Amino acid sequence: MEVIKTAIDGVVIIEPRIFKDARGYFFESFSAREFEEKVCKTTFVQDNESFSSYGVLRGLHFQKPPFTQSKLVRVIKGAVLDVAVDIRKGSPTYGKHVAVELTEENHRQLFIPRGFAHGFAVLSDEVLFQYKCDNFYAPQADGGIAWNDPDLGIDWRIPVDKVILSEKDTKHPCLKDYDSEFDINIPLY
Repeated sequence: MEVIKTAIDGVVIIEPRIFKDARGYFFESFSAREFEEKVCKTTFVQDNESFSSYGVLRGLHFQKPPFTQSKLVRVIKGAVLDVAVDIRKGSPTYGKHVAVELTEENHRQLFIPRGFAHGFAVLSDEVLFQYKCDNFYAPQADGGIAWNDPDLGIDWRIPVDKVILSEKDTKHPCLKDYDSEFDINIPLY
């Protein structure tokens, strides 16, 4: 696998080595040994999957301390714009984001460390999205930042009138109105 650094330290794109022939293709989607060597040491404890249609926007979500999560996300079918926002107070990249297109064709994955809000917008007719988490989901620790926070300046690449949100995702505050429990000293994983 190839690890591609992004503009924010700790957030990385992972490209697998793909072996293609007349039968189709094969690739190793995850190797704990290689991940530890090239990205970081972490133990994923939960796998999640979601299915969505065009225009669905999920995010920007995070788990509050002490239930913070790192995520390794990928698309099985379709395409998304995947976004990670640094919400660690005192970080030189606080309020900045990384946006990466993940598709069934490019097989890319994005690693989002702890201390980041995460979301994605569905760009294809349908998407099957999978992700690994290094901590169990804790509903009492749910947190979120407004997907359309003007200070974040995220271009979700879908028209605003086509965005489909959950009720919960319509109520998140802007980052400037969120008293972050994350600071620069939070371990990334």
